[in-house]
Amino acid sequence: MNIAIVGSGYVGLVTGVCLAQIGHRVICVDNDPEKIKKLKKLQIPIFEPGLKEMLRRNVKQKRLFFTDSIREAAKKSMVIFIAVGTPPKESGEADLIYVENVSREIAAGMDSYKLIVEKSTVPAATGQRITQTIRMNLPKKYKENSKNVMNFDVASNPEFLREGSAIKDFMHPDRIVIGVQSKRAEGLLKEIYKPLKANVVVTDMNSAELIKHASNAFLATKISFANALSQICGRVGADILQVTEGMGLDRRIGKDFLNAGIGYGGSCFPKDVAAFIHLSEKSGYDFSLLKEVHNINEYQKLSFIKLIEDKLWILKNKTIGVWGLSFKPQTDDMRNAPTVDIINALENEGAKIKAYDPQAMSKAKQSLKKVIFCKDAYAAVRGCDCLLLLTEWDEFKNADFKRVKRLMRHAMIFDGRNLLNRETIAKLGFEYFGVGRGKVL
Repeated sequence: MNIAIVGSGYVGLVTGVCLAQIGHRVICVDNDPEKIKKLKKLQIPIFEPGLKEMLRRNVKQKRLFFTDSIREAAKKSMVIFIAVGTPPKESGEADLIYVENVSREIAAGMDSYKLIVEKSTVPAATGQRITQTIRMNLPKKYKENSKNVMNFDVASNPEFLREGSAIKDFMHPDRIVIGVQSKRAEGLLKEIYKPLKANVVVTDMNSAELIKHASNAFLATKISFANALSQICGRVGADILQVTEGMGLDRRIGKDFLNAGIGYGGSCFPKDVAAFIHLSEKSGYDFSLLKEVHNINEYQKLSFIKLIEDKLWILKNKTIGVWGLSFKPQTDDMRNAPTVDIINALENEGAKIKAYDPQAMSKAKQSLKKVIFCKDAYAAVRGCDCLLLLTEWDEFKNADFKRVKRLMRHAMIFDGRNLLNRETIAKLGFEYFGVGRGKVL
C-alpha cells in the first residue's frame, strides 16, 4: 500500500521504516529540509538499535523515500499518518498546532479518497477536530462535487513504542489499536498491519485516543508507586528490589515498571501525564491521583540530591563523576531526562561534573554547558569524590570496578537506578548508596 508519514521524528521515522519493512511503499515527510537531506544520505537523527540498518535496506529496495513536501507525499499515497510533535503548553495541555497545520496542508492538496490517521499522542476528540479542519480546507472543486465532499476518513492509531526497543515493539506488538468511523477505514488499517498477525482492537476514535493517554498514565503511576515505596524502604531498612520482586510475581501486578530510581523522563510520560491531567480538568474531573504521580516523580530527584548532599557534606569544589545522561538506556534522548535536573542542582552548589554516556553526549552538550564530557566511563571517574550512576546501560553494570576504585579519590557510588549488586560493590571497598536499598548485610 502507498503510505505517507508526516513527521520524521522518533515515532514517524520508526513507523515509516517498519511499515516499509513489512512491504509497503512509504514516503516519510518532514518540514526540516536539513533532516530530509540527511535521511536521503542514510543518516538518521536519532539512536535506536537496528533502525539505521533497516532504513538503509528499505531505501535500497525502493520501498522508503523522503521529502519535505506534504502535498507531494499525500498525492502519491492513499493512507497518510500524522506523526508530528504535540509539545505541552505551560498549562500542560497538548499543543496541537502542528496537527492542525498538517491537516490543512493535506486537505488543500486532496484530489481523491484519503485515509488520514493520527499517530501522534493527542487528547480525546482530536480526530473530530481533524475531520472538521479537513472539511473546511478542501479544494473548492472538491467541495463543489457533492459526491466527494466526505470522500475521506480520519482514524486514530496510537503508538506504543518504547525507545530502545521500538523496532521489536512495532514488529511484535501486544496489540494494535485503531479508532475508526467507517468500515472502509477499518479495512485499510487492518490490511496495513496484516503482516504483523497481531491482535487488533477496534474502537471509536475518542476511545482510541484515550487508550494511549490512559496507558502511559497508568505506567507512570506504577513507576511512581515503586518510587514512593522506595522512600518507605529506605526509612525502615527494607530493600526495594526484594519488595518489588515479591510484588511482581503476582500476575495481577506484574514486575514491569516497578523499578524504583531517580524518576521517569523522556518525551512521553511527563508530557502525557500533564496532558491527561489537563484533559481531566477540562472534562470536569479532578484527577488528583495523577497530580500526585507527578509530585512523587519530582520528589524522587530531590530525594536523590539530598542523599548526595548528606553523604558528601559539602558539595562546593567536589568533583562528581556521572555515568549515564539519557533518560533511559538504548537511546540518546535527553528530553525531560531527570539527569539534567540532578546535574544542574549539584552544579548550583559548586560541584564540578565529569560525565560519560555511550550515546547521548552530543545532545547533552546542548543543555549541560558546564559539564566536562569524557571519552569513556573510566575517564569520567578519574579523581572523583563520588560516582553517580544515572542511566542503566549494560556497559556500566559490566565495568571493572577494581579499576574504578583505583581511579577515584573516594570510593563512593550513588546508584540512581539500582543497577549494581550492592554486596559485590561493598566487598570491593566502596560505600554504596542505592534507592530504597536499606543496609548491606
